[in-house]
Amino acid sequence: MRHSVWITCIALAAPSSVVAGSTIESITAETRVTVSGVVERITDEDTFILKDHTGRIPVYIGPNAMPVTSGVAVTVHGVVDDMPREIYADRIGTADGQSFELDRRYE
Repeated sequence: MRHSVWITCIALAAPSSVVAGSTIESITAETRVTVSGVVERITDEDTFILKDHTGRIPVYIGPNAMPVTSGVAVTVHGVVDDMPREIYADRIGTADGQSFELDRRYE
C-alpha cells in the first residue's frame, strides 16, 4: 500500500511529466502532452486551433512559419500553458508522415 501512495505522490508532484495520447479535455497546465486532432482553423501567423472529439485548444508555434493548413490531421507535441490555456508546440506531425520541429525561442 505504501508503494501505491508514494507513486501517486510522485506522479502528482511532477509538473513536467509527459501525458502521451491526451485528449484536449484531459490536458492540464504545465504538462508535456501529445494530442492528435484536426487543424480547425488558422487564427494568426503563429497560432491555430486544434480540435478533437473532446474540444478545442489554441496551438502556438512560436516564431516559425505555419507548417499546416486547415483541415489537416496532426499530432502536436508540446507544453500546456494556462494563461491563456494553449499548447506551446515543439513538434507537429501530420497524418502523411511529415514532421516539423519548431524553434522554441518563446521560452
